[in-house]
Amino acid sequence: MSNAPSAESTRLDRWLWCARLFRTRALAAAACRSGHVRINGAHAKAASTVRVSDEIRVRGEGRERIVVVTQIVVKRVGAGVAAECYVGHTPPPPTPEETPGVPVRDRGAGRPTKRERRLLEQLRGR
Repeated sequence: MSNAPSAESTRLDRWLWCARLFRTRALAAAACRSGHVRINGAHAKAASTVRVSDEIRVRGEGRERIVVVTQIVVKRVGAGVAAECYVGHTPPPPTPEETPGVPVRDRGAGRPTKRERRLLEQLRGR
């Protein structure tokens, strides 16, 4: 492999930052505090211990990343080495055809009238 320092376990926020899943360690800790990170299905705090073969789920930017830890790193490493520290099991993002489109009104059409609003709500099933 490389000459990157490794250990048996490390803090979650530190590993997320070292493996380049977050830009800063503070962002990784904030994501843990707000409940966006899980280890093996359980909510994790920033000081939680990460070990090899742990499954980490990180929710953010409108999707969820699923990674399995293959190597523990304790110092921030380059992108190539960071990619070797985990195996990604993240499903591919949906194609544009699968995502529902946002209805767009013509420019300058103004607000919907009461009749148009009622028709829209009828279409939505409300």
